[in-house]
Amino acid sequence: MTTPAAIVVSRIGGPEVLALEPRDPGEPGPGQLRIRVAAAGVNFIDVYFRTGLYPRPVPFVAGLEGAGRIEALGEGAHHGFAVGDRVAWASAPGSYAEAVVAPAASVVRVPDDVPDDVAAAAMLQGMTAHYLVHAIRAPEPGGWALVHAAAGGTGLLLVQMAKNAGLNVVGTCGSAEKAALVRDAGADAVVRYDETDFTAAAREATGGRGVDVVYDGVGRATFDGSLASLRPRGLLALFGQASGPVPPFDLQRLNAGGSLVVTRPSLAHFVATREELEARAGAVLGDVAAGRLRVRIGARFPLAQAADAHRALEGRATTGKLLLIP
Repeated sequence: MTTPAAIVVSRIGGPEVLALEPRDPGEPGPGQLRIRVAAAGVNFIDVYFRTGLYPRPVPFVAGLEGAGRIEALGEGAHHGFAVGDRVAWASAPGSYAEAVVAPAASVVRVPDDVPDDVAAAAMLQGMTAHYLVHAIRAPEPGGWALVHAAAGGTGLLLVQMAKNAGLNVVGTCGSAEKAALVRDAGADAVVRYDETDFTAAAREATGGRGVDVVYDGVGRATFDGSLASLRPRGLLALFGQASGPVPPFDLQRLNAGGSLVVTRPSLAHFVATREELEARAGAVLGDVAAGRLRVRIGARFPLAQAADAHRALEGRATTGKLLLIP
């Protein structure tokens, strides 16, 4: 029997350190599942681990997200799973692989109407968008949200979810092609930040008041402008740092801006229990199955081309979600 392959990171570095190697994850232990991977999601957190921004001992198999079919169940792997079930996950280390062993508690069933690749594309970014819109601060219908990198995988889902929740949306992006995608997702105003100051555009869209919330996964390059886009008592949710981490800043700026609020959330804290994971994933996959949420898959790469997928992601040459197909 051929040993399954996986993308192994043996040293910290650029995309070139992503190497395809034989790597069998073994049989599932207590409370675990062995899953044949149909598609793996490519995310900026994978870049952070690869570059050492998020430290992790090497060697390790890259990836956290995917979808596939259960091959074997370990002792006590409850939650009603059976061999052959289609499942998806957002936090199983080693997902850039043909097979992965994952905790049953971190895996959810995929609805029949949702294909494997769409499920893999929806999990991490979909649940991220869901907690940002619904758990960070309750959306007030008629309010305004600013979504950065709105043509990316998370951005397109954020625009749709915010609109479904009754918010008006200003979306930023960097090209005409991306602007068309953001408009199609439902944004009320689209800002080309390569052409226009997004802070001024957000102020104009809101009649000078400022937006109620900013969803910022870009970080260093947008942080100052994001703060300046908020109304008094507005909220900046800094959920990523695609352009680099935000330097330390004087908290007095929040007072001067109008008692502003800044939060730096992570998905793990919003799916911390099995019940919350099932509810959040169920809401996302249910909306996908019902057609209320469209998941754009920007590109599919063979597993062996993981380095090319990372180059595309870091080069901001992509729209929607990138997948690896074993």
